[in-house]
Amino acid sequence: MLDSNSLYVTDENGNEKRMEILFTFDDESRNKRYVVFADPEVESDEVFASAYDDGHLLPVETEEEWQMIEEVIGAFQDDEEE
Repeated sequence: MLDSNSLYVTDENGNEKRMEILFTFDDESRNKRYVVFADPEVESDEVFASAYDDGHLLPVETEEEWQMIEEVIGAFQDDEEE
């Protein structure tokens, strides 16, 4: 589920956990939307990403898709550092 600044994921134990949305972006060539998020309770540079549609998280399906997401995250981090 997505709301304005957070999304909620279910962990491997079935517990719902709030994650902070860092940003979203569209990839028109794949006709998909993506969300990049982090766990606000963990002080780490680790971020997560997923495709999404109508409030549901969807799996990233290919290595090419992951590479594109990593490039977007890298560009976002570069912009944040400036």
